[in-house]
Amino acid sequence: MSLAIVALSGGMDSCVTASIAQSDGHELALLHVSYGQLTEARERLAFEQIADYLGVPSDRRLVVPMQTLKLIGGSSLTDQAIPLEKGDLKRSGIPGSYVPFRNAHILAACVSWAEVIKARHIYIGVVESDSSGYPDCRESFLKAFEAAANEGTKPETTIAIKAPLIDKTKADIIRTGMSLRAPLRLTWSCYSAETLACGLCDSCLLRLRGFEQAGYADPVKYLSGDQL
Repeated sequence: MSLAIVALSGGMDSCVTASIAQSDGHELALLHVSYGQLTEARERLAFEQIADYLGVPSDRRLVVPMQTLKLIGGSSLTDQAIPLEKGDLKRSGIPGSYVPFRNAHILAACVSWAEVIKARHIYIGVVESDSSGYPDCRESFLKAFEAAANEGTKPETTIAIKAPLIDKTKADIIRTGMSLRAPLRLTWSCYSAETLACGLCDSCLLRLRGFEQAGYADPVKYLSGDQL
């Protein structure tokens, strides 16, 4: 059985992606990044709980501290001087929650680990069609990064970067997760709160709309209830 690294934030998309990788027949190695985000502790808890549910042993879990992203700033998720915007599903452009080039840092860590443990597949739960408009969630970026990874690693290293959710809506993702019995109840999507989800940020609103469109009740509890 082949080994696949999954970038697992603890959010819904990465959870479903991990379930897809497992259903594809791979043994899982899970990589989590802590970068000083507002909900860092809650996301770490979700990561560990999802890893437990999927049966991934501790020696195939890697938590990578990336305080560089907090030091660089430029995002409302890492810089307290930048207020977190209230969610707006009709907003155009790149929101203030965008962490500059974050996915490149995450994928670079995945590639380095892949060389060490000889994994040939890296799964990442980025979404292009129904996301917050982050530029590092585009398929064109992933293809370029895959080419760079294979150019910059040992000759015997061959890495495929897979983004099985790239063209799916949140509703599609939820339906896929339900069909795979992914532990959506363990996931955390909120940008700002760590006890009850705020129900107001972009991530919460996208999640709430996805569950409504998919026809399921969201198992996560919210401070402000259903915002749709």
